[in-house]
Amino acid sequence: MSNGGMHGSEQDELKVGLVGYGSGGAIFHAPLIAAQPRLRLDAVVTSNPERQAQVRADLPGSEPVADLDALFAREPDLVVITTPNRTHVELAKAALDAGVPVVVDKPFTPTAQEGRELVEHARDRGLLLTVFQNRRWDSDIRTVRKVLAGGELGRVHRFESRFDRWSPEPKPTWRDSGGAEDVAGLLYDLGSHLIDQALQLFGPVASVYAEIDRRRPGVRADDDSFVSLTHANGVRSHLWMSKLAAAPGPRLRVLGDQGTFTKDGTDPQEADLRAGKRPVDDTWGRESEDIWGELGDGESTRTIPSEPGAYQAFYDGVVEAIAARGPAPVDPADAVAGLEIIAAAQRSSENQTVERLL
Repeated sequence: MSNGGMHGSEQDELKVGLVGYGSGGAIFHAPLIAAQPRLRLDAVVTSNPERQAQVRADLPGSEPVADLDALFAREPDLVVITTPNRTHVELAKAALDAGVPVVVDKPFTPTAQEGRELVEHARDRGLLLTVFQNRRWDSDIRTVRKVLAGGELGRVHRFESRFDRWSPEPKPTWRDSGGAEDVAGLLYDLGSHLIDQALQLFGPVASVYAEIDRRRPGVRADDDSFVSLTHANGVRSHLWMSKLAAAPGPRLRVLGDQGTFTKDGTDPQEADLRAGKRPVDDTWGRESEDIWGELGDGESTRTIPSEPGAYQAFYDGVVEAIAARGPAPVDPADAVAGLEIIAAAQRSSENQTVERLL
């Protein structure tokens, strides 16, 4: 697929249109776009008057507009889709049809088939299409990559990873209380990250087993789920996601035949963004030493300093890709592979089976 769609020379500023200004748009995308010197957030699409006022307050240099037609009239160089999951396909297709490169927030599309069709749509138009899988650049995942590269674990046979939350009362939002029609639930929300991380670390998945549950009263989508992946190379990934974990387990463990790496705590970048910190800050993405991981070899353990998180790398990669100097920061085919695993996990849980993919 071409990485085309750049308007002007390599040194020109790229105008960005942000579609949606909920938590994803306001907390993650807007500040990360602003942190990239080549990008300028020109307009934000929202028809909600309160959010339009918030855009004016938060982003003095950006214009709130009511719809896509008003956005396209401003001739953006990049469109970023951060609207509710069920709307991703329609809005991304509209932007591609307008001749504009597109970033889609995760989960990419409701189904793998829709994802494949969207990838083909972009390829036919020679335009960049990529997916905001920002947690590839979490501090803990970057640290795991460093540990794996060092070889001290030996041959890895198991990866354990979890996102535990404590939210016993469902919130009245589509994300927390919606159903299948909303593409809601933890498997899509947090599972899309956990699955993507496992795929990036250990490669294609041969089989899937899952337990997908609704625990809290009144919810219509999963809020407590477990997914087991057997990778083609034999590594098993065990992934947990829950809204009912009052005391969190280890963030991750990697077990090899010569050592084990264990990591507690949570990557700080989301909390930093919510607190108003930005990637230019000296402490950006840096974990406190008390949650650095431990590497044990059966006789002793030592602390492994965490690599800094780097969400800003995503939009750095977008700029490089638009300038045709590099690949998309996230290949949308990777997101399609994740959606195939989500569908297999749903079948596995419903039928109490192990679903083979390879």
